[in-house]
Amino acid sequence: MAKNDLSKITSAENPVVVKAPFSKRVVRPVLRHLWLAFLSFIWLIPIVWLFVTSLSGYPGINTNHFFPQTWSLANYKKLLFQPDTVVNFPAWFKNSMIIGIFTCLISSLFVMMTAYAFSCMRFKGRKQLMSFSVTLGMFPGVLSMIAIYFVMKMIGLTNSIVGLIVIYSAGSGLGFLILKGFFDTISVSLRESAKLDGASELTIFLKIVLPLSKPMIVYTIISSFLNPWMDFVMAQLMIRSKNPKNWTVAMGLYNLVQKTLVGKYFSVFCAGGVMVAIPISILFVLMQKFYVQGITAGGVKG
Repeated sequence: MAKNDLSKITSAENPVVVKAPFSKRVVRPVLRHLWLAFLSFIWLIPIVWLFVTSLSGYPGINTNHFFPQTWSLANYKKLLFQPDTVVNFPAWFKNSMIIGIFTCLISSLFVMMTAYAFSCMRFKGRKQLMSFSVTLGMFPGVLSMIAIYFVMKMIGLTNSIVGLIVIYSAGSGLGFLILKGFFDTISVSLRESAKLDGASELTIFLKIVLPLSKPMIVYTIISSFLNPWMDFVMAQLMIRSKNPKNWTVAMGLYNLVQKTLVGKYFSVFCAGGVMVAIPISILFVLMQKFYVQGITAGGVKG
C-alpha cells in the first residue's frame, strides 16, 4: 500500500478536532448574555417602579426614593372598594371588559370569515379585492377618526359602549392577511374530499379548516381583545361624558395623572396600571404556546 494511501486511512480513522478560538467559545457568549441582561434590567425598571409605587403609603409622586419609605395596600383598597367622583375603577373595568369581549367575538368572526373567503374560495375579482383591502389597511386609522366621529354622532352612537364596539369591529376584517397565510398551508385535498362527500362551504369552514387552525385562532382572539382593551385615543374621542362611570380603564387612569389630580392620585394610578396588566398577563401565560405557534405559522407566504 502506498504511503499516501496509508496517511489518508490514518487521518480518516483519527480525525483532528479543531477547537474554536477562546474568544468565540467563551468571551462572545458571555458578552452577549451580559448585554441581554443589561437590556432586560433597563426594561424592567419602569415596571418594578410602577409596582412598588402602587404599594406606597404616599399618594403623590416621590422622586427622591425608588422604593417607598412606607408600604401600604391603601391604594388598592381605594381603587377597588372605595369609588368616588374621581376614581371608579370597577365601572371602568366593567366597561372595558364588555367592549373587549364583544369586540373580540365580532372581530375574530369577521377576520376568520374574510381569511377563509380569500384563501379557500375562488370568485371574480378576488385578487383585486384582496389587493385593495391590503392597501386600505395600510392607511393610519388616525386619519379617519374625525369622519368616524361625525358619522357616529349622526346616528347617535357617541358616548356609548355600543358605538365603541361598532368602531373597533367594523374594520377588523382588513386584518385577515396573517390568518389567510395560515389557511393557505392547509391541504387543498382535504377540502376537495369534503366537497365530494357533499359538504358545504360552511361545513368545511367549521369542521375542517377551523379545527386545524387552533394556534392561529388563539392568536386572532388575543389580538382582537388587546386592541380595544388598551386603546385610549378612540375611546377619548367617542366618550364625551363627564361622568366617570361611563369611561374605559384607559380614560379613567389617564384622568388620574392630570395636573390637578396627580399629586393626590398618582399611587392609585400605579395600582390601576398593575390591575390592568394582571388579566392580560394571565391570558398570555395560558395561551403563550398557541400564541407563538400562531405567529410563526402565520408567517408562511400564501
